[in-house]
Amino acid sequence: MTKPRLRFFENSVNQRHITAADRYLYKQEAPRYNLVVIGTGTMGQEHMRVAVLLGRARVLGIYDQQPESLDAAEAAYRLISDEPLRRYADLQSACSDTDADVLMICTPNFTHVDVLKTALASGKPIFLEKPMATTLADAVAMMDAAHHHNAFVQIGLQYRYKAQYQEAFYEIKQRASLGQIHTISMSEYRPPFLDKVGQWNKFNRNTGGTLVEKCCHYFDLINLMADSRAVRVYASGGQAVNFLDFQKDGVASDIDDHAFVTIEYANGIRASFTLNMFCPDFSEELIVVGDQGRLVTHERFDFHAQVPTQTSIKVELGENGASRNTNLSYPMLIEQSGHHGATYYEHIALMNQLDGKPVDCATMQQGLWAMIVASAAQESMRSGHVVSIDSFLCAQQLEQLLEGGQV
Repeated sequence: MTKPRLRFFENSVNQRHITAADRYLYKQEAPRYNLVVIGTGTMGQEHMRVAVLLGRARVLGIYDQQPESLDAAEAAYRLISDEPLRRYADLQSACSDTDADVLMICTPNFTHVDVLKTALASGKPIFLEKPMATTLADAVAMMDAAHHHNAFVQIGLQYRYKAQYQEAFYEIKQRASLGQIHTISMSEYRPPFLDKVGQWNKFNRNTGGTLVEKCCHYFDLINLMADSRAVRVYASGGQAVNFLDFQKDGVASDIDDHAFVTIEYANGIRASFTLNMFCPDFSEELIVVGDQGRLVTHERFDFHAQVPTQTSIKVELGENGASRNTNLSYPMLIEQSGHHGATYYEHIALMNQLDGKPVDCATMQQGLWAMIVASAAQESMRSGHVVSIDSFLCAQQLEQLLEGGQV
């Protein structure tokens, strides 16, 4: 039986007299695994923080090409852990450390294909941040290379672990509260892309485009909800407000800041996604409608007011059953650790995979299909036409992706 973590008491000042010999509810098992974090920017540091909070693995070492990023990550880590950190001189030594149990790749999108190649040669389990790559050709090559990898590769699509989406999946899949699903609608309203080292996230060539870089999370969720393969995509969007006057080395930013996307699935489900990236605060919404009812989730993060994230799920069944509106939350420490707690539960899935337990986490094939929908939407925005997924993949000589369908 797993004991509850009473972190409030465990960490309180008036409980510091409890020695190791008397720790039962406060006792934490020693970490069993060693992580090496490759890329110590915003996401790399978040993974380091979450690893310490969860306590099932220690951060063995870190690598980044930018000394400033390494220094900042190590300084932040010193505030939460006394464990020593190895700083590797190059990628090869980071991946080949015999003491490492899993490699976490948190580098910019355009570097994933080369970093993964080196990581795969280690034979170690790998966690690869989203999106897999910036082009479908690279993503497919990466997936093909991973077929010969004896260990797993987990993709960092952690939004599926957000509290409202975990509850939504349960209502839709396990309870079948809504009956047969017919429409899915998602939206995100948020501020612009934040600053990054070298401002790599302001350019399509480095990111794959906004719908690939940011919105692969949502296309992953929609694909899972639809439980089918996308067959047609239409999108309209562009760059209206953000970074219109921004240049780097004489090259103007070309990153889109808003979009409307419509997706048709092989099983008849229709979905839509709305993105706006010039809003003052963050909000997300999911609406799923079946022949028996409607489900609505909301998430609002008002960082200007500095209040906790407000998350809810509403199930409306009318005469088909009991309707309800429920507020949701993870424990505060977990919510504050990153992405409203989703990264923490993503780490649990990673640790469970290392333990050999069955898990529900993002596979390379699921990561690829999130990219396929996003890339088709980018192409639709560019061309102004509806994109047939079959024709789109055939044009890129990726017909083999149509054979097995989406898993």
